[in-house]
Amino acid sequence: MTAHRKLIRRTALAATAGVAALVLAACGGGGHDMGSMDSDSSPSASASAKAGNNNDADVSFATDMIQHHRQAVEMADLAADRASSQEVKDLATKIEGAQDPEIKTMSGWLTSWGEGVPADMSGMEGHNMGDMSSMPGMMSSEDMDKLEKASGAEFDKMFLEMMIKHHEGAVEMAETQKADGKYGPAVKLADDVITAQTAEIEQMNKMLGKS
Repeated sequence: MTAHRKLIRRTALAATAGVAALVLAACGGGGHDMGSMDSDSSPSASASAKAGNNNDADVSFATDMIQHHRQAVEMADLAADRASSQEVKDLATKIEGAQDPEIKTMSGWLTSWGEGVPADMSGMEGHNMGDMSSMPGMMSSEDMDKLEKASGAEFDKMFLEMMIKHHEGAVEMAETQKADGKYGPAVKLADDVITAQTAEIEQMNKMLGKS
């Protein structure tokens, strides 16, 4: 009987020691895990940080440049069945191919920042530009009507002259973004706009016979 009790006591002590070891190990591991949890950012925290990584200049740039690009795309669309020069048609296709994806990119930024994407006013009857004509290089409703009614060599000349002015306005807006913007991808896009559209201005001046 005594031997049996000693056996039970030894078994209990061993079990207790085992449990204690497990508790100590768990405590040590738990401390490490908590540290890892504290250092990891939750998805919502990451999203908040991303959303906060922009300023008012970024919002203004994206909002205004979307509208600016939309008008350039509208002008480029007209070239397909109005331009007489294949070079003008090719340039118009290039402009549309570059600026359409940029419109989608900037719209995505505005949405991620909790900002509204401006309504698409291009293509509306009468080319109602609203307040957009105050933006650098934007064509007026009258300008767009004239371009739409032109054809052949007259269209080519008008398109190039208007697009040069339009591009110059975009470059001005992009320079402002580079100076005042905070959001890295938007600043990078502004730099790309300056590079691409400055080169196209030079190309269009040559097409017009200007140095």
